[in-house]
Amino acid sequence: MHLRTITGTIAAIAEPYTSTVTTLHVYEAVGFILGLAFGSFLNVCISRIPKGESVIHPRSRCPRCEAAIRWYDNIPLLSWLLLRGRCRDCHAGISWRYPAVEFTTGLWLLHTAKLFWDATHLDATMSAAAIPSPSASQIAIYLLAVLGLAILGFLLIGLIVMDWQTFTLPDAFTLTGIAIALFLVCTQAIFLGPTEDQVLLTRHSLHLTSPGGVTDHGNVFLTGPESLIFGRIAAICGTALILLIIRWLYKALRHREGMGLGDVKLLAMIAAFLGFWPAILALFIGVLIAGLYGIVLLAQRRAGAASKLAFGSFLSIGGLISALFGNTIIDRYIALIR
Repeated sequence: MHLRTITGTIAAIAEPYTSTVTTLHVYEAVGFILGLAFGSFLNVCISRIPKGESVIHPRSRCPRCEAAIRWYDNIPLLSWLLLRGRCRDCHAGISWRYPAVEFTTGLWLLHTAKLFWDATHLDATMSAAAIPSPSASQIAIYLLAVLGLAILGFLLIGLIVMDWQTFTLPDAFTLTGIAIALFLVCTQAIFLGPTEDQVLLTRHSLHLTSPGGVTDHGNVFLTGPESLIFGRIAAICGTALILLIIRWLYKALRHREGMGLGDVKLLAMIAAFLGFWPAILALFIGVLIAGLYGIVLLAQRRAGAASKLAFGSFLSIGGLISALFGNTIIDRYIALIR
């Protein structure tokens, strides 16, 4: 049973069973609280990484009066509400970006906590529906995919804000994200079954001939781990190449830079976590949203044809949408054109 099959089975059979709904709420609450904490740390990354500053030292301070922020004024979301969005010492305004990032990260981890709960209750749910339960290795692959989804959301939320504010997409997020995604994919490959995800040769595609001259039909061309790892590496290279070609063509035609290398690395990171077609979907959504936003700016005369847009922010939004709904959108599109 493939990861996608497991996910589809969960969605189909989990709804009728509500006896453990309280446990689910506990998972979601824990996920949301962890998300708030990670969102608070993400705010530190957003403020410091584009400037090349350490995210560890010094302690958080008010950017105006530089007073150290007390621990009870640094509680995610709650402190901002209690302080009414102002510094306790100098009463300078605190941007709404801080609670927005914390709340969004909290919602993202709440969603991934729900997926984690699905995996931990999969055996009982499928047994009740008289469906063969997945193996422990398949559950492990699913949990690694959930972990990857949580990390991807953290990175993309941070990149949305950083690119919007500074027009930078730091390598500390994009390249590190690619490395993390490849590590998770390699770890998933360890848990694949003997024939799972392997690529076979058939008489209709390619024939391998042994040294003795005997043609074997249906030999394994790529094992499951090779298929998974090489496929993801190919997705990273393929998506990066597409944007590099677009970048080169724009510069050749307009004689100026139209896209930074940060956008290339960002799309490669999305492909590293999600694969080729979900990354292409993220690119399509990002271009669509950026185009609509640009039209609005032009209509309001707030921008010109040469105005710079934070495309990385729109591409990151596309990545979040693709991570949540990408497989469903792609499946329905394929069904539509058949």
